[in-house]
Amino acid sequence: MAVDPFVRPEDETAADAIAAIGDELALFDDWMDRYQYIIELGRKLPPFPKEWTDDAHRVPGCQSQVWLEARCDNGTMYFAGASDAAIVSGLVALLLRVYSGRPLEEILATEPTFLHDLGLVQALSTNRGNGVEAMARAIRAAAAQEMEREEQHG
Repeated sequence: MAVDPFVRPEDETAADAIAAIGDELALFDDWMDRYQYIIELGRKLPPFPKEWTDDAHRVPGCQSQVWLEARCDNGTMYFAGASDAAIVSGLVALLLRVYSGRPLEEILATEPTFLHDLGLVQALSTNRGNGVEAMARAIRAAAAQEMEREEQHG
């Protein structure tokens, strides 16, 4: 049986996930250790299907290649993601921990300001910081599209 590529939530809410990530990052004294931790998170992402590593799944605005797939199940949105760069895979894992497996309303209500609040964007190169923000925008745009679709068919 194929492994489910979609990330399941490990925290109760997006806010809980953000708080937990903040606590985990605070365990490390410097950014090199935090980067190592983030890279480890990326290695734990579920395997991303090869056939999804195409332009249709590619997130624009990222320096590295990033792919994202979304699926909605009864108003809950699940995401699968991958990148060709280790640190970026970790950032994908962080974002999916916050956003995947959440109700559409919660995804849309969770602004990606936590990326700044946790110091992630500032610690990254400008291109990577822009890229992580592009990923967050893509996730929230997928949720907004799904919400619109449900309202039209509801």
